[in-house]
Amino acid sequence: MDTNNDTDIDTVIIGAGQAGLVTGHFLRQRGIPFVILDASTRVGDNWRRQWDSLRLYSPAHVDGLPGLPFPAPRWTFPGKDAVGDYLESYARTFALPVRLETRVQALDQDDEGYVVTTDRGRYTCRNVVVCTGTFGRTSAVPDITAELDPAILQLHSSEYRRPSQVNDGPVLVVGASHSGTDIAYELAETHPTILAGRDCGEIPPRLESPAFRLVFPVMLFAWRHVLTRRTPVGRKEMAQVRHHGGPMIRVKRRDLLDRGVERVTSRVEEVRDGLPVVDGTPREVSTVVWATGFRQVFDWIHLPVIGDDGWPRETRGVSPDAPGLFFCGLSFQYSFSSMVLPGVGRDAAYVADRVADRARKRDEATPTLPTAA
Repeated sequence: MDTNNDTDIDTVIIGAGQAGLVTGHFLRQRGIPFVILDASTRVGDNWRRQWDSLRLYSPAHVDGLPGLPFPAPRWTFPGKDAVGDYLESYARTFALPVRLETRVQALDQDDEGYVVTTDRGRYTCRNVVVCTGTFGRTSAVPDITAELDPAILQLHSSEYRRPSQVNDGPVLVVGASHSGTDIAYELAETHPTILAGRDCGEIPPRLESPAFRLVFPVMLFAWRHVLTRRTPVGRKEMAQVRHHGGPMIRVKRRDLLDRGVERVTSRVEEVRDGLPVVDGTPREVSTVVWATGFRQVFDWIHLPVIGDDGWPRETRGVSPDAPGLFFCGLSFQYSFSSMVLPGVGRDAAYVADRVADRARKRDEATPTLPTAA
């Protein structure tokens, strides 16, 4: 697209991850013209950039998006590259209009709706669906990172790929949600490893066990229908997940102990003589992996729609402050399942219905011109 051109279309979807793609699929079914914008070179690249050993925590038979089953045996757990390839296949199967290598720079409002400014031109539209997911976030690391000895390699979990990437010698992993525990367990096979951070709990069954096959349908039902923003227990869990991380899933406490991981539940908030202080003691480590999550970054949205906690003000993805602005793919958008592949379809269908409602109301409000005799 020529950088001097403006494109007008009913709806712009920002982000070609699972949320953006399935929202597009539902919009097409409802007859809404749309385009999907994404800065990546290939659909699915955000998954391909994860650490090498990452696998889904849900079995393949529930990982397919609406209209296309996941191409893997039912009770297997696909790796990150397989997920990336699946998303690329999804976009291709349904011929979704994805514009790659198109980075969104700003979202503004005008008299007719919205203006989406990118590095390859502007889009004017009536609706915007923000599906940025990890593209809309930045690494959340503490201020003490600047005080650590420069000889200590520092990586955020989003930058970690494999054990050979870290320096020789002891490693400190900060953050004990499922990503932190997975990474610490992997590193402990070749490096003395300390894992620091609050205990987020664990889901007891082994993912590959017969017991998991029995309890998973109950877990999935709870994730979809019990742990929702409509229930007290769901709202409590939402605050925990959004601000503290989810429970351990694949790696268990016993696994960490058996592999020799030193487990410390206190926070890492101090540096002395260039060394991180762990449980009151400076520790000589060669690498720190910050598995401390992300901060939402929506400063490119030039509208008063973001709350004091940094998250959009929305109900099931619908912004109350800006008609025509929607979100999809947010953690706990409606329920615990919103942040996993088995749950994103329901959220996307709800958003697509709201977009279609707006189109229908516009059509009803548009006067019909009399037909010439």
